[in-house]
Amino acid sequence: MTTRTRACAGIATALVVAALMSACSQSEAPGSETGAGEAAEPVSIDAVPEAVALLPESISDAGVLRVAIPTNEPPTQFYREGTQEMTGLNPDIAALVADALGLELEVVVSNFDSIIPGLAANRFDMTVSSMTPTVERMEALDFVEYVNMGSALVVPTGNPDRIAFDALCGKRVAVLTGSYQLTVQIPDLDAACTAAGQDPLEIQQFQDTRQAISSLASDRSDVVYADGPILSYATLQNPDFEVAEENNVAPVGIGITKGTGMTEPVEAAMTAIIESPEYGSVLSAYGLESMAVTEARVNVAQ
Repeated sequence: MTTRTRACAGIATALVVAALMSACSQSEAPGSETGAGEAAEPVSIDAVPEAVALLPESISDAGVLRVAIPTNEPPTQFYREGTQEMTGLNPDIAALVADALGLELEVVVSNFDSIIPGLAANRFDMTVSSMTPTVERMEALDFVEYVNMGSALVVPTGNPDRIAFDALCGKRVAVLTGSYQLTVQIPDLDAACTAAGQDPLEIQQFQDTRQAISSLASDRSDVVYADGPILSYATLQNPDFEVAEENNVAPVGIGITKGTGMTEPVEAAMTAIIESPEYGSVLSAYGLESMAVTEARVNVAQ
């Protein structure tokens, strides 16, 4: 199904959705009108003629923009309470891009590690999934930057093991499958451990942060290493955890399959969005104003 209000091809069960959404209403993010995991009111923008003019004929004729977005990860993406309608930072940015291109938005909810293969198979037109542009990913995708995002470590409150980015050797580290932390940052951390004559990190992979936090709660992991906004939200919901450290704040991008003709129109759309008041409204709705970028740069590897 396809609607302007972010229709979803959901893969979560009703039980998981209900459980996640019950957590999403428990805490207000400091400095924001809406709680970090609460659904904001939809924001829209007028079509941008110069962006619309760049659309490939196939997309223009279809009138639909198919966008891959991962599973529930408040505040970046989550279901509106009692629905299978996606909201959050990433769906709201996707909605603005669709508006700017004069298209109807279709959100396709997918596991993060299946998004790039899905783009290659033409199941989606693009992804807004907090994906970091890397040299490896840029072999298949073009990237248009839309926000800054860092990585963080979450540990039990009080950090009894004194875990930090320079003290992860031999620790059980929970990460998301296919994530920037796993594919780019973990190898460097392992190399530093080896150089110091210490054990490498013991990596545990999960499909979403909820599973990783559960592993930490049951003492199967020592630390969760993932995107900063998601982990900050998780600590708001559970006083048993805290953010130990955050680093590597850098832009993330809208991912677009190379050669589809969609990179230039998305760049034009995102440029107009960044200059619009609606961009700030989306970020402030989730308490993420500090993540704003000032330019929609294309293909800048991180």
